[in-house]
Amino acid sequence: MHFDLLIIGTGSGNSILTPEHESWRVGLVERGPFGGTCLNRGCVPSKMLVLPADLVVDAAEAQRLGVHFAPPRVDWPSIRERTFGRIDPIAADGAAYRRSQPNVTVLEGDARFVEERTVAVSLRDGTRVEVGAERIVLAAGASPVVPDIEGLAGTPFHTSDTIMRIDRLPRHLIVVGGGFIASELGHVFAAYGSQVTVVHRGPLLLSHEDGDVSRRFTEEFGRRVQLRLNRAVTSVEHRDGRFRVLVSPTATDASDPDEVIEGDALLITTGRRPNGVELGVDAAGVRMDDAGYVITDDTLRTDAAGIWAMGDIRNPLQLKHLANREAKVVSHNLLHPDDPLHLDERVVPRAVFSHPEVASVGAREEDLRARSHRYLVGRRDYGDVAYGWALEDRSGFAKVLVCATTDQILGGHVIGPQAATLVHQISQAMTFGIEAHRLATEPIWAHPALPEVLENALLDAGEPA
Repeated sequence: MHFDLLIIGTGSGNSILTPEHESWRVGLVERGPFGGTCLNRGCVPSKMLVLPADLVVDAAEAQRLGVHFAPPRVDWPSIRERTFGRIDPIAADGAAYRRSQPNVTVLEGDARFVEERTVAVSLRDGTRVEVGAERIVLAAGASPVVPDIEGLAGTPFHTSDTIMRIDRLPRHLIVVGGGFIASELGHVFAAYGSQVTVVHRGPLLLSHEDGDVSRRFTEEFGRRVQLRLNRAVTSVEHRDGRFRVLVSPTATDASDPDEVIEGDALLITTGRRPNGVELGVDAAGVRMDDAGYVITDDTLRTDAAGIWAMGDIRNPLQLKHLANREAKVVSHNLLHPDDPLHLDERVVPRAVFSHPEVASVGAREEDLRARSHRYLVGRRDYGDVAYGWALEDRSGFAKVLVCATTDQILGGHVIGPQAATLVHQISQAMTFGIEAHRLATEPIWAHPALPEVLENALLDAGEPA
């Protein structure tokens, strides 16, 4: 079986195909549901669970505004059905549509390279087929990392791939890890009424964020869940439907005693690993970096002739919106190899949909200090602007980092309500090279709207020398 184009992975990889590819013989390899991680077990279902969780927390916090609600009743089966009752048909319809196209062959199973531009696909029916192609796109994403913890293997633990489809809410959910998945899903289940304990080997949650944001998030999130920071899970036992998790201090707190935490559900959120090794891409001459990410240039070509890569398999940011942009670049470059597009990854916003919400773009203050880059800092609390007063917000703030010589915005960080929306104004300014002082003083900022917190943070940074 030979194709003009073989795409491995149907997340953003599925959107590569345009009407211009209709004359090509195309193969699509997928081992799971169509749509990949984001649609089926990532950003889409998790946000559909986050929204009801936000409503529960908002109702509880409304008391400070003088509004009192009865304790909410969370109907988990209805929430889950609303989520996957919409998502599963989309995945099924996507697969059916591709199968209906005369130029497309869908291969359901696991792919692994056997040589340059030749892949063996182990199909779900137990058969195996070798597939060759003139061009191959690696869009196979990433998978949850399961740490080597004594006793963990063989227990019914969850990862982000499975936890959102559970039959009933846990009474006590133990979460291992301290990144965005732990923060989002910990928020969800805590809001729905589960006791949540987060075990993290570091001192702060969301340690990939700017330090000020990470510290504030850890403080605020710790008001709603039990945090076991500077702790590592050393063993897991599961018996009679209960997990017994042995937690030991890390080296920084080595004098503290061990602790056993018991719960009825265990969620492992210790990162996601790109799937390049699983695909055996080295057999095709494709290079990976030390973390296992496929190496490409800015046209998304790999070192191997005729092979491109996109999405989580190549990019450690692992962001759907970046993968969507990559798909457009790959789609164009497959069709127009002599006039390629180049991916610009200098300005990529990101968000964590927890409570409080977090969003950021560009450099952290730690990054600028490490580079000895001269910079100015502007910061404004939500509570210092009129809309923040209305919210009675006591924890949110916006922070901007500005080059001390050029006035270019180097980074923006927001924690609090609507953070993911607010950060886009900073992102756009960075993309188009609008200086911080111009952004602060030339537009007319609507009053009393929440974006005033950005205006004031920019003004607080001052003008460059």
